[in-house]
Amino acid sequence: MKKAFFTLLAAGALVFSSSATDAQNTAQAQPQTEVAQKASEPAIVQVSNSTYKFKYATNVRRDAGTSHGVIKVASKGATATVTKSATIGSGKWFKVRTGGTHGWVHSSLVTKSSGSGVVQASSSVSSSAVVSKALALKGIPYRFGGTTTAGFDCSGFVQYAFKKAGKSVSRTTLSQYAQSYKVSSPRPGDLVFFANTYRPGISHVGIYIGNNQFVHSGGSKAEVKSLSGPYWGKKFHSFKRFK
Repeated sequence: MKKAFFTLLAAGALVFSSSATDAQNTAQAQPQTEVAQKASEPAIVQVSNSTYKFKYATNVRRDAGTSHGVIKVASKGATATVTKSATIGSGKWFKVRTGGTHGWVHSSLVTKSSGSGVVQASSSVSSSAVVSKALALKGIPYRFGGTTTAGFDCSGFVQYAFKKAGKSVSRTTLSQYAQSYKVSSPRPGDLVFFANTYRPGISHVGIYIGNNQFVHSGGSKAEVKSLSGPYWGKKFHSFKRFK
């Protein structure tokens, strides 16, 4: 009887010793698991603002990595300001600001801008000078792809008016959209963008002159139109201002 009692007591001690060892191993393993999880997170680095251009039509995502949703499709050639970088595995991602949108793109989809094609002059250009130069172009014929007084398309008109007022801006409607930021209270000299005119999405631009009116090159010539009109009122997208 005594022998059986001591046998049971020894077995119980062995079970307790084994449980304590398992608990100790679990406690020691837990911090290692947490370290491994932290090591797998992307290392995000703040970088000095640099201007890049999109090589292709590019998905801008909510966070770094293809598992995150797309918040915008940036147009090929549009500009972006890179503010952060993150490395995920062997891939590098940039956090960018483009056309008022903040998101992430893979680094292979953008290239650093050399400054050719888009020259940003001082933003202190007079808004009244822009409006004055734009209104002086009224009556010039509309010409698709036009950038001179022989004929303007909408973005060529905007580019020419700003250049005459002392500021060089980009050439196309989409690049002007990307080069500017949204404003809720427009002032004369701001841009007016329209969507779904002759193509889906952003497709037309003019210059706001106040009193709910804008001047643009559209239809048959450069002229002043009202945002309250049935056509342009329906196509209106946003007011924006060059950076």
